[in-house]
Amino acid sequence: MQSKVAAVTMVREDLFFLRAWLHHYGEVLGRENCYIVNHGRGADVAELATGCNIIGIPGDAHKNFDMKRWRLLNNIVMGLRSYYDHIIIGDVDELVVVDPERGQNLLEYLWDAPIRRVLTPLGLEVTHRIDLEPEAITDRILGPRRHVRLAPHYSKPCVVSVGTKIARGGHFTQYGKLFAPDDLYLFHLKYCDFPEYVSAMNRRNAVTEEIGTGVKDTAIGRHWFAESRGEDRATFEAFADLEKVDGFDMSGYRETMRRTFRPRGDTGFYEFDRPDYQLQFELPERFFGLF
Repeated sequence: MQSKVAAVTMVREDLFFLRAWLHHYGEVLGRENCYIVNHGRGADVAELATGCNIIGIPGDAHKNFDMKRWRLLNNIVMGLRSYYDHIIIGDVDELVVVDPERGQNLLEYLWDAPIRRVLTPLGLEVTHRIDLEPEAITDRILGPRRHVRLAPHYSKPCVVSVGTKIARGGHFTQYGKLFAPDDLYLFHLKYCDFPEYVSAMNRRNAVTEEIGTGVKDTAIGRHWFAESRGEDRATFEAFADLEKVDGFDMSGYRETMRRTFRPRGDTGFYEFDRPDYQLQFELPERFFGLF
């Protein structure tokens, strides 16, 4: 079966997340259909991503990093649309997953999916409950980590099969319809492991320190700056305080997305409400081992 699906990301030094990205997309789509922008031309990234399509670019720190990054990614996605039906675009710590209850993997699911639209998976943030999950991650993340926080901020329009512009950060597009399939999720991995979180934040703080400007003067996420970081262990301990919801019924949250979908002012982009749900769920075992 010739693949009609490609995955695109950009990475600099985040080898832990790149391994998970490759476990997922490399195994399901085939590495020949994975496109990785190697920011800084890191040798470790290139070696780990052997068999993928690697695009090396200079790694100089720049205050408009995020703006430049998404300009590049937008153009890569639009170019690849000439050769693929569906392009999955996102950060290296974001993975699009089909509910195993569907009985299809991601390639099979998208092989059957209509084109000329944008799909928006429901965002779930994998959290490391350090009070309950002492096991270190050695291979797969789901299983050792089994708790997720509902995260509308990561319900991103990230599966693209139509000509459209994606906003910086990947949170919005200029496509005027919302397709939020009931069995599609986006797992965000930033908080999936306490030691890896500390390491990643140290790297990001070093980048913004090198740039030498403040939050208001840059096109970089606030979370990259040391002054916005907070105390790491307290951040993870707070996951235990989230209200735990029994079961795994996400239909009501998707309905909120559909009901509130609207133009994002006069920007040309579209959005939906993203409430700050303080809710956590325990993943059903059927998800374990997916990545």
